[in-house]
Amino acid sequence: FEKPFLWLARKLIGDGNLEFVAMPALVPPEVTMDPQWQNQIEKDLKEAQDTALPEEDED
Repeated sequence: FEKPFLWLARKLIGDGNLEFVAMPALVPPEVTMDPQWQNQIEKDLKEAQDTALPEEDED
């Protein structure tokens, strides 16, 4: 799968020795949620679930 892209990259860069390397896995950032923020998110979710969507008109 990568061979056509490798060939194309080598031609575009002009370097016949160009190689693709695997990207290291990055640790996701730590998220701290304060209770007030979590309560607001839950309230917004409940409000969104209780909101009726408007009917779509058939044109």
